[in-house]
Amino acid sequence: MALTRIGLDIGGTKTAGGLVQFPDGQLLARRVVPTRPNRSGNEVLQDTLDLVADLMREAASLGHVVDGIGAGVAELVDAEGTITSAACIPWRGTPLRQRLAELAPAVVDADVRAAALGEAQYGAGSGYDCFVFLTVGTGISYCLVQGGQPYSGSRGNALVLASGRTSHTCQHCGRQSTMVLEDYASGPALARRLAERNGRIAGTGEDVTRAARAGDLDAIEVVRSAGTALGVTLGFLVNVLDPVAIVVGGGLGLSGGHYWESLVESTRVHIWAEGTRELPIVTAALGADAGIIGAAAACSRDRSRMAMPAKESG
Repeated sequence: MALTRIGLDIGGTKTAGGLVQFPDGQLLARRVVPTRPNRSGNEVLQDTLDLVADLMREAASLGHVVDGIGAGVAELVDAEGTITSAACIPWRGTPLRQRLAELAPAVVDADVRAAALGEAQYGAGSGYDCFVFLTVGTGISYCLVQGGQPYSGSRGNALVLASGRTSHTCQHCGRQSTMVLEDYASGPALARRLAERNGRIAGTGEDVTRAARAGDLDAIEVVRSAGTALGVTLGFLVNVLDPVAIVVGGGLGLSGGHYWESLVESTRVHIWAEGTRELPIVTAALGADAGIIGAAAACSRDRSRMAMPAKESG
Protein backbone atom coordinates (compact mmCIF):
# COMPACT_ATOMS: atom_id res chain seq x y z
CA MET A 1 0.00 0.00 0.00
CA ALA A 2 1.40 3.41 -0.99
CA LEU A 3 1.92 5.98 1.76
CA THR A 4 2.24 9.74 1.24
CA ARG A 5 4.28 11.87 3.61
CA ILE A 6 5.56 15.43 3.70
CA GLY A 7 9.28 16.06 3.95
CA LEU A 8 10.68 19.46 4.98
CA ASP A 9 14.27 20.60 4.51
CA ILE A 10 14.53 23.78 6.59
CA GLY A 11 17.79 25.68 6.05
CA GLY A 12 19.13 29.11 6.80
CA THR A 13 18.56 30.33 3.23
CA LYS A 14 15.52 28.43 2.01
CA THR A 15 12.91 25.94 3.14
CA ALA A 16 12.02 23.16 0.72
CA GLY A 17 9.08 20.84 1.15
CA GLY A 18 7.62 18.01 -0.84
CA LEU A 19 5.11 15.21 -1.05
CA VAL A 20 6.90 11.85 -1.03
CA GLN A 21 5.25 8.55 -1.83
CA PHE A 22 6.46 5.37 -0.16
CA PRO A 23 7.71 2.70 -0.29
CA ASP A 24 9.53 3.87 -3.45
CA GLY A 25 10.46 7.37 -2.21
CA GLN A 26 8.99 9.09 -5.27
CA LEU A 27 8.76 12.88 -5.04
CA LEU A 28 5.26 13.86 -6.18
CA ALA A 29 5.37 17.63 -5.60
CA ARG A 30 7.95 20.18 -4.44
CA ARG A 31 7.78 23.70 -3.01
CA VAL A 32 10.55 26.16 -2.04
CA VAL A 33 10.20 29.37 -0.02
CA PRO A 34 12.86 31.70 1.42
CA THR A 35 13.50 31.11 5.12
CA ARG A 36 14.52 34.69 6.00
CA PRO A 37 15.64 33.76 9.54
CA ASN A 38 16.48 37.39 10.38
CA ARG A 39 12.79 37.74 11.17
CA SER A 40 11.28 36.33 14.36
CA GLY A 41 11.19 32.61 14.94
CA ASN A 42 7.40 32.74 15.05
CA GLU A 43 7.25 34.20 11.53
CA VAL A 44 9.52 31.46 10.18
CA LEU A 45 7.38 28.89 11.99
CA GLN A 46 4.21 30.28 10.44
CA ASP A 47 5.76 30.13 6.96
CA THR A 48 6.64 26.49 7.62
CA LEU A 49 3.11 25.63 8.74
CA ASP A 50 1.68 27.45 5.71
CA LEU A 51 3.98 25.43 3.45
CA VAL A 52 2.77 22.19 5.04
CA ALA A 53 -0.86 23.26 4.64
CA ASP A 54 -0.23 24.00 0.96
CA LEU A 55 1.31 20.56 0.45
CA MET A 56 -1.60 18.90 2.24
CA ARG A 57 -4.00 20.63 -0.14
CA GLU A 58 -1.86 19.42 -3.05
CA ALA A 59 -2.02 15.89 -1.67
CA ALA A 60 -5.81 16.08 -1.40
CA SER A 61 -6.05 17.27 -5.00
CA LEU A 62 -4.09 14.16 -6.04
CA GLY A 63 -6.34 11.90 -3.99
CA HIS A 64 -3.68 11.19 -1.35
CA VAL A 65 -3.87 11.35 2.44
CA VAL A 66 -0.78 12.57 4.31
CA ASP A 67 0.01 10.20 7.17
CA GLY A 68 3.21 11.81 8.43
CA ILE A 69 5.41 14.91 8.39
CA GLY A 70 9.20 14.78 8.72
CA ALA A 71 11.27 17.94 9.17
CA GLY A 72 15.03 18.29 8.88
CA VAL A 73 16.30 21.51 10.49
CA ALA A 74 19.69 23.18 10.05
CA GLU A 75 20.34 23.13 13.81
CA LEU A 76 21.31 20.71 16.55
CA VAL A 77 18.38 18.42 17.37
CA ASP A 78 18.32 15.95 20.25
CA ALA A 79 16.84 12.45 20.42
CA GLU A 80 13.41 13.81 21.40
CA GLY A 81 13.26 16.12 18.39
CA THR A 82 13.97 19.25 20.44
CA ILE A 83 15.95 21.97 18.66
CA THR A 84 18.90 22.84 20.93
CA SER A 85 20.76 25.53 18.98
CA ALA A 86 20.00 28.76 17.13
CA ALA A 87 22.92 29.16 14.74
CA CYS A 88 20.80 29.57 11.57
CA ILE A 89 17.19 29.83 12.72
CA PRO A 90 15.98 31.35 16.05
CA TRP A 91 14.15 28.17 17.04
CA ARG A 92 15.97 26.95 20.15
CA GLY A 93 13.30 25.21 22.22
CA THR A 94 10.53 26.02 19.70
CA PRO A 95 7.89 23.22 19.80
CA LEU A 96 8.16 22.60 16.06
CA ARG A 97 7.31 18.91 16.34
CA GLN A 98 4.21 19.60 18.41
CA ARG A 99 2.99 22.31 16.02
CA LEU A 100 3.46 20.04 13.00
CA ALA A 101 1.65 17.26 14.88
CA GLU A 102 -1.46 19.43 14.88
CA LEU A 103 -1.63 18.59 11.17
CA ALA A 104 -0.30 15.00 11.04
CA PRO A 105 2.02 12.70 13.04
CA ALA A 106 5.43 14.44 13.01
CA VAL A 107 9.11 13.87 13.61
CA VAL A 108 11.95 16.44 13.68
CA ASP A 109 15.66 15.80 13.19
CA ALA A 110 18.79 17.61 12.03
CA ASP A 111 18.79 18.32 8.29
CA VAL A 112 22.08 16.50 7.64
CA ARG A 113 20.76 13.30 9.23
CA ALA A 114 17.58 13.53 7.19
CA ALA A 115 19.55 13.95 3.95
CA ALA A 116 21.90 11.13 4.94
CA LEU A 117 18.92 8.83 5.52
CA GLY A 118 17.55 9.74 2.10
CA GLU A 119 20.85 8.88 0.42
CA ALA A 120 21.14 5.67 2.46
CA GLN A 121 17.72 4.40 1.40
CA TYR A 122 17.30 5.80 -2.11
CA GLY A 123 20.53 7.44 -3.23
CA ALA A 124 24.28 7.14 -3.54
CA GLY A 125 24.72 5.54 -0.11
CA SER A 126 22.33 2.66 -0.70
CA GLY A 127 25.14 0.27 -1.66
CA TYR A 128 27.35 1.02 1.35
CA ASP A 129 27.02 -0.43 4.84
CA CYS A 130 29.08 2.39 6.37
CA PHE A 131 29.55 5.81 4.78
CA VAL A 132 30.04 9.46 5.68
CA PHE A 133 27.54 11.97 4.33
CA LEU A 134 28.91 15.51 3.97
CA THR A 135 26.73 18.51 3.14
CA VAL A 136 28.29 21.80 2.04
CA GLY A 137 26.19 24.89 1.47
CA THR A 138 25.26 27.75 3.80
CA GLY A 139 26.86 25.59 6.48
CA ILE A 140 28.99 22.45 6.59
CA SER A 141 27.87 19.32 8.45
CA TYR A 142 28.42 15.56 8.33
CA CYS A 143 26.72 12.35 9.38
CA LEU A 144 28.04 8.81 9.81
CA VAL A 145 25.63 6.18 8.46
CA GLN A 146 25.94 2.54 9.55
CA GLY A 147 23.61 -0.23 8.46
CA GLY A 148 21.39 2.33 6.75
CA GLN A 149 20.89 4.36 9.95
CA PRO A 150 22.32 7.85 10.66
CA TYR A 151 24.35 8.06 13.86
CA SER A 152 23.14 10.88 16.14
CA GLY A 153 25.59 10.68 19.02
CA SER A 154 24.63 10.71 22.70
CA ARG A 155 23.09 14.22 22.54
CA GLY A 156 22.19 14.52 18.88
CA ASN A 157 25.30 16.61 18.21
CA ALA A 158 27.33 14.19 16.06
CA LEU A 159 27.13 16.46 13.02
CA VAL A 160 29.43 19.37 13.84
CA LEU A 161 32.40 19.40 11.46
CA ALA A 162 33.30 22.99 10.56
CA SER A 163 31.52 25.25 13.05
CA GLY A 164 34.02 25.09 15.92
CA ARG A 165 37.27 27.02 16.19
CA THR A 166 40.61 25.38 15.53
CA SER A 167 43.85 26.92 16.78
CA HIS A 168 47.48 26.47 15.77
CA THR A 169 50.65 27.99 17.21
CA CYS A 170 53.56 28.49 14.81
CA GLN A 171 56.65 26.74 16.17
CA HIS A 172 58.91 29.34 14.53
CA CYS A 173 57.34 32.70 15.42
CA GLY A 174 54.96 31.71 18.22
CA ARG A 175 51.98 33.37 16.56
CA GLN A 176 48.64 31.69 17.23
CA SER A 177 46.25 31.30 14.34
CA THR A 178 42.54 30.66 14.93
CA MET A 179 40.16 29.58 12.20
CA VAL A 180 36.53 28.54 11.81
CA LEU A 181 36.38 26.36 8.70
CA GLU A 182 32.76 27.27 7.98
CA ASP A 183 33.85 30.93 7.76
CA TYR A 184 36.36 29.93 5.08
CA ALA A 185 34.86 27.13 2.99
CA SER A 186 31.04 27.49 3.04
CA GLY A 187 28.97 29.24 0.37
CA PRO A 188 28.63 32.61 2.19
CA ALA A 189 32.35 32.45 3.04
CA LEU A 190 33.28 32.19 -0.64
CA ALA A 191 31.24 35.30 -1.45
CA ARG A 192 32.76 37.26 1.42
CA ARG A 193 36.34 36.20 0.67
CA LEU A 194 36.06 37.09 -3.02
CA ALA A 195 34.64 40.51 -2.14
CA GLU A 196 37.55 41.06 0.26
CA ARG A 197 39.96 40.03 -2.47
CA ASN A 198 38.72 42.14 -5.40
CA GLY A 199 36.44 44.71 -3.77
CA ARG A 200 33.37 43.60 -5.73
CA ILE A 201 30.19 42.15 -4.25
CA ALA A 202 30.07 38.51 -5.27
CA GLY A 203 26.51 37.71 -4.20
CA THR A 204 26.40 34.01 -3.33
CA GLY A 205 28.73 31.04 -3.22
CA GLU A 206 27.15 29.83 -6.46
CA ASP A 207 28.10 33.15 -8.08
CA VAL A 208 31.71 32.58 -7.02
CA THR A 209 31.88 29.03 -8.37
CA ARG A 210 30.26 30.27 -11.60
CA ALA A 211 32.94 32.96 -11.91
CA ALA A 212 35.63 30.35 -11.27
CA ARG A 213 34.27 28.16 -14.06
CA ALA A 214 34.37 31.21 -16.34
CA GLY A 215 38.10 31.65 -15.62
CA ASP A 216 38.12 34.44 -13.01
CA LEU A 217 41.53 33.93 -11.36
CA ASP A 218 40.51 35.48 -8.02
CA ALA A 219 37.42 33.27 -7.87
CA ILE A 220 39.48 30.20 -8.78
CA GLU A 221 41.89 30.88 -5.93
CA VAL A 222 39.08 31.40 -3.41
CA VAL A 223 37.21 28.27 -4.52
CA ARG A 224 40.25 25.99 -4.68
CA SER A 225 41.62 27.13 -1.32
CA ALA A 226 38.21 26.51 0.27
CA GLY A 227 37.96 22.99 -1.16
CA THR A 228 41.53 22.25 -0.06
CA ALA A 229 40.87 23.45 3.50
CA LEU A 230 37.73 21.36 3.80
CA GLY A 231 39.58 18.34 2.43
CA VAL A 232 42.07 18.57 5.31
CA THR A 233 39.24 18.15 7.83
CA LEU A 234 37.43 15.53 5.77
CA GLY A 235 40.64 13.49 5.50
CA PHE A 236 41.01 13.65 9.29
CA LEU A 237 37.39 12.50 9.65
CA VAL A 238 38.10 9.52 7.40
CA ASN A 239 41.15 8.68 9.51
CA VAL A 240 38.97 8.62 12.62
CA LEU A 241 35.88 6.83 11.26
CA ASP A 242 37.27 4.64 8.44
CA PRO A 243 34.07 4.64 6.32
CA VAL A 244 33.61 2.61 3.15
CA ALA A 245 32.76 5.75 1.15
CA ILE A 246 32.00 9.48 1.28
CA VAL A 247 28.79 10.93 -0.19
CA VAL A 248 28.77 14.71 -0.70
CA GLY A 249 25.63 16.85 -0.98
CA GLY A 250 24.52 20.44 -0.50
CA GLY A 251 24.49 23.23 -3.06
CA LEU A 252 28.24 23.84 -2.93
CA GLY A 253 29.08 20.17 -2.52
CA LEU A 254 27.25 19.45 -5.78
CA SER A 255 28.74 22.40 -7.69
CA GLY A 256 31.57 20.37 -9.26
CA GLY A 257 34.47 22.18 -10.90
CA HIS A 258 37.35 23.62 -8.91
CA TYR A 259 35.67 23.16 -5.52
CA TRP A 260 35.03 19.46 -6.08
CA GLU A 261 38.44 18.77 -7.59
CA SER A 262 40.35 20.45 -4.77
CA LEU A 263 38.14 18.86 -2.09
CA VAL A 264 38.70 15.33 -3.41
CA GLU A 265 42.43 15.86 -3.98
CA SER A 266 43.00 17.32 -0.52
CA THR A 267 40.92 14.64 1.19
CA ARG A 268 42.97 11.85 -0.38
CA VAL A 269 46.27 13.57 0.47
CA HIS A 270 45.28 13.81 4.14
CA ILE A 271 44.13 10.20 4.56
CA TRP A 272 46.90 8.39 6.41
CA ALA A 273 46.28 4.71 5.58
CA GLU A 274 47.28 3.81 2.03
CA GLY A 275 44.48 1.28 1.72
CA THR A 276 41.89 3.96 2.42
CA ARG A 277 43.09 6.76 0.12
CA GLU A 278 41.19 5.53 -2.91
CA LEU A 279 37.84 5.09 -1.16
CA PRO A 280 34.84 6.18 -3.27
CA ILE A 281 34.03 9.91 -2.98
CA VAL A 282 30.75 10.52 -4.80
CA THR A 283 28.04 13.16 -5.08
CA ALA A 284 24.57 12.72 -3.61
CA ALA A 285 22.34 10.95 -6.14
CA LEU A 286 19.17 12.66 -4.86
CA GLY A 287 20.77 16.09 -5.27
CA ALA A 288 18.86 18.94 -3.63
CA ASP A 289 15.94 16.61 -2.85
CA ALA A 290 17.89 14.38 -0.43
CA GLY A 291 16.73 16.37 2.60
CA ILE A 292 13.06 16.31 1.59
CA ILE A 293 12.98 12.59 0.81
CA GLY A 294 15.05 11.70 3.86
CA ALA A 295 12.91 13.78 6.23
CA ALA A 296 9.79 12.06 4.93
CA ALA A 297 11.51 8.67 5.28
CA ALA A 298 12.33 9.50 8.91
CA CYS A 299 8.61 9.17 9.66
CA SER A 300 8.99 5.40 9.31
CA ARG A 301 12.38 5.25 11.00
CA ASP A 302 11.23 7.19 14.07
CA ARG A 303 7.56 6.20 14.19
CA SER A 304 7.89 5.10 17.81
CA ARG A 305 8.80 8.61 18.97
CA MET A 306 6.73 10.74 16.63
CA ALA A 307 4.54 13.47 18.03
CA MET A 308 0.95 12.48 17.29
CA PRO A 309 -2.04 14.75 16.72
CA ALA A 310 -4.03 15.33 19.88
CA LYS A 311 -7.34 13.50 19.96
CA GLU A 312 -10.41 15.69 20.16
CA SER A 313 -12.43 15.26 23.34
CA GLY A 314 -16.05 14.12 23.24
